[in-house]
Amino acid sequence: MSTVAEQLRAAREAKKLTVQQVADATKMRTDHVRALEEGKFNVFSAPVYIRGSVKIYAKLLKLDEAPLLAALAAELKGTEKFSEPPPLSDSKKTFVDHVTLVLAKVNWKVGVALFALVSLALIFGVSFWAWKHHQKSDPLKNLPPAVYQPASSDDTLPLHK
Repeated sequence: MSTVAEQLRAAREAKKLTVQQVADATKMRTDHVRALEEGKFNVFSAPVYIRGSVKIYAKLLKLDEAPLLAALAAELKGTEKFSEPPPLSDSKKTFVDHVTLVLAKVNWKVGVALFALVSLALIFGVSFWAWKHHQKSDPLKNLPPAVYQPASSDDTLPLHK
C-alpha cells in the first residue's frame, strides 16, 4: 500500500493539476502542499494541521477521506514528533487551576437558585433571632404602669378655658 504522500501526488498528477493550482484551490501554502506530497510532516506544528490539510486536499482530489486519514494516523504514530499528543502546557497545575476546573463544572442555574434560597433562609433566620432578642431585652417591658404624682399640691397645671 502506498503512503498518504504518494496517494496525494498520484491523484494530483492524474488530474493534471500543478502544486500552485492545488494551493490556490485549497488556500494552502505551496510549501505545505509540497510537504504533504513528500511526507515531510515536520513542517507542520501539530497533527491537527496535517489532518486538516490532508482532508482538504483529499476533497479537492475527490479521494475517499476515511481510509486516507486512517493511513495518515498510522504514519504519524511512526514519527517521533507526532507519536504522542503534545502536552497542553509545560507548567504544573496550581491551586487556582483546580478551583477554576471545579467552578467550570458547576451548573450555574442550579447554583444561583441554591445560593438565593440559602441567602433568603439566612436573612429570615437572622431577622427572627433579632426580633426575639429585641423582645427579651426591652427595658420597658417589665415596668408597672406609670402614675402622675405632683411634687407638691401647688404644682397643678392650669386649666384651659
